[in-house]
Amino acid sequence: MFQSRTSALRFAAAGLALGAGLALAGCETTNPVQVTRFHLAQPIAPGSFSVESVPMAGPGSPLAPDSLELGTYGDIVAQELTRYGFTRAASPATSELTVSVMTDRGTRPDPRPGSSVSFGIGGASFGRHTGVGGGVGTTVPIGSRERFIVGTRMMVQIKRRSDGTVIWEGRAMTEARGQSPDASPQAAVAKLAHALFTGFPGESGRTITVK
Repeated sequence: MFQSRTSALRFAAAGLALGAGLALAGCETTNPVQVTRFHLAQPIAPGSFSVESVPMAGPGSPLAPDSLELGTYGDIVAQELTRYGFTRAASPATSELTVSVMTDRGTRPDPRPGSSVSFGIGGASFGRHTGVGGGVGTTVPIGSRERFIVGTRMMVQIKRRSDGTVIWEGRAMTEARGQSPDASPQAAVAKLAHALFTGFPGESGRTITVK
């Protein structure tokens, strides 16, 4: 539970769906990422951190909390944090900060094959959420004549271990055509993590587009 002084940091998983109404034109060669960050408007001193799983926010996932795939996504987020002077603790018990990560993926038909991708992730079908960068339970149909857009969303929360105070939260989303290398889970997670921490901690409450 978040404390009252951090209530402004709250956002539910549904809040990640910024909706088709926020559609922004994409580009032929790159898929932009839409990012929103929240913090307490106070300096965030770099410290030691551990990446921990969070409870699943949806029904079953094919990935176990300790799976190699989830570990890879946690490593991606950790690598981005180290760019800003944070250090990964040898064990969770010795860390000053805890970092929780949640991602999910969904697909929707591509209405205009051959055109540029634009944000429409609010119309994607998202069904699974897992912790530590997991939740890649969506697969693109193979052998189908219909082309698909794959949407990926990420939430990251940083808390002080000493008192559980949330000091930073961020969410990001992007889309790519199912046939594109950018649609692979690991590529999408890496892109989202990089965008989330660009200019860390970022302007609180402002939604930006990172290309």
